[in-house]
Amino acid sequence: MFFWQTAIIAVSLSMDAFAAAICKGACMIEDSRKQRLTMAALFGVFQALMPIIGWFIGTRFQRHIAAFDHWIAFMLLAFIGSKMIYEVFTTNDACPGANAKVSFRELLLLAVATSIDALVVGVVFAIEKTPIALSALIIGVIAFALSLAGSLIGNKVGTRFRNEAQFAGGLVLIGIGVKILLEHLSNM
Repeated sequence: MFFWQTAIIAVSLSMDAFAAAICKGACMIEDSRKQRLTMAALFGVFQALMPIIGWFIGTRFQRHIAAFDHWIAFMLLAFIGSKMIYEVFTTNDACPGANAKVSFRELLLLAVATSIDALVVGVVFAIEKTPIALSALIIGVIAFALSLAGSLIGNKVGTRFRNEAQFAGGLVLIGIGVKILLEHLSNM
């Protein structure tokens, strides 16, 4: 159960990176393997690193929030999921600055921006006492794979499915938040 739940969370967290990779893939020239691998590696590393940081923050304050931690987990995941869904309806689908080469700095900033949600999930992992090393590894590997796939898909079909992926990821995170809340409320 642990692996599958973590994998579902990883896929959901990776939807931002996947959507960004589709957009950047649509902007890249067809033969840009090095750039695709660099982007996927950055997205994977930051998606793996941020939950670790969040986990350390969460474990530090666990004893102070134990009575209402399930509400915090629910609110954080509902907020992240809602934000992802909101962005579907408020962001432009166009590929800004379409060019053949995306700078390393731009990829680094995208990697950080798309992994902030993973930091918050790391706090949730601390609350839920989820093993962080394996969770971070699963999240990083899935983010790498989805980002690489996203850049390839973006290059072939453009940004056609970007919004659908982001919307689905948001719904899944909200669903996991509801599941955590219901599990804790039923145990009272």
